[in-house]
Amino acid sequence: MDDFGLGYLKRLLETPSPSGYEQAIQAVVRDYLRDAAALRTDTHGNVFATHMADGYLADPPRVMLAGHCDQIGLMVQHVDSDGYLYVQPIGGWDVQILLGQYLTVWADTGPIPGVIARKAIHLLTPDERKKVPDFTDIWIDIGCKNKDEAEQLVKAGDVVTFRLGFTALRNNLAASPAMDDKVGVWVVTEAVRLLAGRATRAAVTAVSTVAEEIGLRGATTATYSLDPHVGIAVDVCHATDTPSGDKKSLGDIKCGGGPVIYRGPNIHPKVSALLESTAKAHAIPVQVRGAPKATGTDANAMQISRAGVAVGLVGIPNRYMHSPVEVIHLDDLTNAARLLAEFSAAVGPDHDWTP
Repeated sequence: MDDFGLGYLKRLLETPSPSGYEQAIQAVVRDYLRDAAALRTDTHGNVFATHMADGYLADPPRVMLAGHCDQIGLMVQHVDSDGYLYVQPIGGWDVQILLGQYLTVWADTGPIPGVIARKAIHLLTPDERKKVPDFTDIWIDIGCKNKDEAEQLVKAGDVVTFRLGFTALRNNLAASPAMDDKVGVWVVTEAVRLLAGRATRAAVTAVSTVAEEIGLRGATTATYSLDPHVGIAVDVCHATDTPSGDKKSLGDIKCGGGPVIYRGPNIHPKVSALLESTAKAHAIPVQVRGAPKATGTDANAMQISRAGVAVGLVGIPNRYMHSPVEVIHLDDLTNAARLLAEFSAAVGPDHDWTP
């Protein structure tokens, strides 16, 4: 990954985007592609970046590449008399991951640092030690003296994230909150940037979708609007190259082994086959995984839009999903972007997506 692309990735990861609050990160996406694609934003907040087909084609096929920009978050629900904040989850959370973390409250007054905790281990009863806490059992401390001071800074509906930031690890690995799915946004937008200046037989649109973590909502409206012939969602997938990796259920998926091409009932067989043949033709390393049911990704919503879309799913191997230390391999991102760009360049009016 070159410095330009790495800088873009860091900007995505350092910008808050809980579901429903994606405006700031979508500005980052538009800025990155302002000279590389035709841009528009819909009323839902999805950003569309289109590489136009060769001008001689009157009705080119439409390709949709989707990555969701929203991340899991928390929302302020209550401020108690001592100025402590109580929150509820946006998206899927393991409460135990939260304990002892540094957080940021994204208030109208600006970002506010805080910490989240519960009673110290010394003070917990034996039964409390065995219990997974509920959200009503934990609180955010932003250092306020009382309710009045806290309410001058925050209000109900303000969102909270882990403290954001990119950390480089050894061997081209990197850790950050919200790799899920800002790496997918990076891949689909970089694929369109790679196509800039190339003549293609398809109109290729990268969509930075919103509200995936609360039910694939952005992909639902974006796919209906775009009405693509073929679409590929890019999302993180569980890497199994850790001591807890469940290879028997999830396959042998390695960070750095290449992007993952899915096969299964949520995936069109001709799309997965073309992805595999494209990877082989361009010497792009890939991994293959089976998904025996509908996936919890934008591919699910895309497949059943309107009269149906020929859909593929590409995964970026990710360790420790929905935690503050999600880990990916940077080479998997660059290889996924190359794969999508070459796949899109291969699509033309002659393709018959009938199974």
